[in-house]
Formats: sequence, C-alpha cells, structure tokens
Amino acid sequence: MGGGDSDIAPHPEKIKIVATCLAVAVGISLLGFYLKSGDEWRSNWSLSLNKKKKKKPIRVYMDGCFDMMHYGHCNALRQARALGDQLVVGVVSDAEIIANKGPPVTPLHERMIMVNAVKWVDEVISDAPYAITEDFMKKLFDEYNIDYIIHGDDPCVLPDGTDAYALAKKAGRYKQIKRTEGVSSTDIVGRMLLCTRERSISDSHNHSSLQRQFSHGHSQKFEAGGSGTITRVSHFLPTSRRIVQFSNGKGPGDDARIVYIDGAFDLFHAGHVEILRVARALGDFLLVGIHNDQTVSAKRGAHRPIMNLHERSLSVLACQYVDEVIIGAPWEISKDMITTFNISSVVHGSIAENDDFQEERDNPYAVPISMGIFKVLDSPLDITTTTIIRRIVSNHEAYQKRNQKKGESEKRYYEDKTYVSGD
Repeated sequence: MGGGDSDIAPHPEKIKIVATCLAVAVGISLLGFYLKSGDEWRSNWSLSLNKKKKKKPIRVYMDGCFDMMHYGHCNALRQARALGDQLVVGVVSDAEIIANKGPPVTPLHERMIMVNAVKWVDEVISDAPYAITEDFMKKLFDEYNIDYIIHGDDPCVLPDGTDAYALAKKAGRYKQIKRTEGVSSTDIVGRMLLCTRERSISDSHNHSSLQRQFSHGHSQKFEAGGSGTITRVSHFLPTSRRIVQFSNGKGPGDDARIVYIDGAFDLFHAGHVEILRVARALGDFLLVGIHNDQTVSAKRGAHRPIMNLHERSLSVLACQYVDEVIIGAPWEISKDMITTFNISSVVHGSIAENDDFQEERDNPYAVPISMGIFKVLDSPLDITTTTIIRRIVSNHEAYQKRNQKKGESEKRYYEDKTYVSGD
C-alpha cells in the first residue's frame, strides 16, 4: 500500500446532475434572451405601425377666384388651414370667372403669385373649376388625397342659382368657415368706382370728406348709373386678436440680418409680393413699414389709400416673406429708428408709386443712404396700385355689371332656399 496519489474519481451520478443543471441554466438564459429580443421587436414594430398611422396628414381643399386678393381671402385661408394639417388651394381660371362672374381684375398668373405667397397655403392648383363637379371632386379625393372641401358661410352661386358646393355637401366631405365681414373684391371695386365718380363730380369739394371715410371706416352708399348697384367704403373694425392671428409671433435672432422696406401697400398685389420676396432673400428677417392713411393721402392724392391702414397691415402680414410690420411707419427713416430695430439694410423697389424720392428736397432715405445701407432693388413685376385702379376705371361698366350680377344671384339663391349650412 505504498503512499502514492490519493485522487478519487468523481461519481458518475454527480457528473450527470451537474451537467443537467448547467444545461438548464444555459437554456433559461437563452430563452430569456430570445423572449426579450422578441418583445423588443414586437414593441418596435408596434411603434413603427403607430407612427405610420399618425403620419397621414389631414388635407383640406379650398378654392376661389382670389381676384384682387385681400385680407378677407387670407383670413379664410387661415381658418381653412386650421381645419387640417395641409391646405391645398384651387385658383379658378380666367375663363371660368368670366363665365360665372364677369371679367377678373387680376389675371391668373398674378392671382397664382398672390395665393402661393400666403403663409397658410401648402399647395396650389391652377385653373380650378368654378363649381365642384363630380369628376373634379373624384380627382381631389383620389389624386390630391383631399379629406375635406372647405368654403365660407357666404353663398357661392352658379348662374342658374344653384349651390356650387352641393356635391361636396352631399358626399359628407364639406366643412364651413366663417366669412370675414367688412370686405370683398366686389366691395373694393365699388370703392374705386366711388372714387372715380366722386372725383368727376368735384375734386375740391368732396375729396377730404371721402378720404376721412376711407381712413376711419365710415360708409357711404350711392347708386351707380341707375343700375341699382350699391357700393360702400370700408367699415372694417380692427382688433388686436386679428392682428395676433396674422402675426408670426417671433422676433429676429441675436445675429439676424434685418432688412427694412416701407410703402403704402395699398390694394396689395403681385408686384408687392414679388418685391417682398426679393427683399426677404437679402437677409434673415424682413421688417415692413406701412405708412398711415394721412401720409399716403398727402403723397398719393386725396382719394388714396383705397384700403385703410389696418386692412393694408393685415394683407402684408399674411405674406409668407414678411416677418414683422410697423403699423403707421414714419415717412422719413431716422438714425434712431435704424438703431432701435437693428436694421442692417434699407431697400426700395425700382417700380413704385414714389420712384422719384431721390429728387425730393427731404429725401426720406437720406439717413440710410448716408450710412451706406440703402439699396434700390429691381422689381420683378411692372405693377403698381395705380395699375390696378386703371384696369378697373378703364372697364368700369363691366365691373359695375359684375357687382350687380353678384347681388342678384345671391338674392335669388336665398329666395330659393338652396343654401345649406355645413358644419
């Protein structure tokens, strides 16, 4: 029994038990891993599915002539956009307007510029029909993925006296917004025709009282040429809430390059929009100064402006290129003003009502010129407020008939009780 190694071989049963325990432990670990991976995969798949469901935006459609586009149109588009995530706007063709209402003051390409520039518009369809037909409604739903068709609570009447939105209402895809009181394209045309009529009667006697009415929202009615057409001047009443609704609510950043441009911006048109677009591209923040009614009247004539200060301010604020406005901006730009608003450059369009400002004894841009921050920009369009007025005056009989035609259609529409209020 020599004193050799004392190692004793392990018992086979013990080895079997240990191996079994190890196998069970490994199995449980692997099962936990796979279960955890499966839960994560299912969770990620579920999140992805939910995201896909949430991604589909609600697309709403609104159409119109948008002739002589004003703050009432813009407010309608703002309300329509609030009913969905994306707003698609149809702009009615010139031919359709002529057939249903009479000649438009602004042609299609100018109206397209105006609508595209509104800050609440996501997409624009050109040459839209005046009435929503079955074929066009199907196209809206299938090709443009429109969920709802929007219109104001004012009637849109076809020449036969029927509702232009009857099919959309019948399909249950119609929603209604509140009309902006106090302005319409018909009303604005009436203001200009009233201007022309008053001037022809007596420039010296009536011009001051008429200007006061334009500026302060008092109304005056007249019967034009025995046609029974009644027009009126503005009775728009501005509120702080409306201005807030139109404002961006954001100021410039600390290092922002602020560009300043000023003007009357009366009868806000495509020429205004295009020069604002060019001005905005020169910096990070576009500040627009809007002259008050008294200043515009003194510089442009007693019968101007056609639109009062607050009406003009809202039209400019609705433009996507504008970041902020000064309501009632001074005619002359001072050093204090440049310092207060941290203005980097002052610009002016080459096409403007007062393009002879440099010949004036008191040049309103003398200070920014002396500071080397003034620049005249090439205006993309040769259009001014006077251009718009001349279009109407030169064809005033057609526009008077258009105003009368609209009034008669609306009267017949209400009498037939075809107007259905949509919710």
